[in-house]
Order: sequence, then C-alpha cells, then structure tokens
Amino acid sequence: MYQYYMILFFGTRPGKQESKQLIHSSCTYCHQQGTLMAVTQRNYVHFFWIKFFKISTITTVQCMHCKRAFYENEFTSEIKSAVKNK
Repeated sequence: MYQYYMILFFGTRPGKQESKQLIHSSCTYCHQQGTLMAVTQRNYVHFFWIKFFKISTITTVQCMHCKRAFYENEFTSEIKSAVKNK
C-alpha cells in the first residue's frame, strides 16, 4: 500500500518597498524641510510563492538629516497629506 504526502507552501511575505522623498514637508524634530523620506511596505498572503491578497500596509517616514523615524500614529497632518499624495 502506498502513502502519499502533499507539501503545501503558504504564509506571508513582504512585497517591494516603495520610497518617496517628501520635498514640501518639514521634520517636526529638527525642523529641516525636504529631508523626509517615506517608505511603504505591503505584506501579502502567498501560496506556493504566488501573492494572493494584501493583508497589511506599513508606512514609516525618516528624516535624512537627524535620522528620526516617525510611525503612522506620529504623523502630522502635513506628513499624512504628503504621504497620501504619493
């Protein structure tokens, strides 16, 4: 009698990062304008390394001058509108 086993590869995997410099926004920590960089990372559910659907999106903003990082709950209205207009 033969026994067959099936191997399934599924899980979560990050997609490509998207970066954009926020030229018209200023850092709330060092007050330098044009030094903010927004990075958006999307996470997907995959089955056999094929993306099926997006489960989350995380956006962080970092100042290239003072290296201060801002998470989504720390965004000012100026940063939110600049990220939204990507």
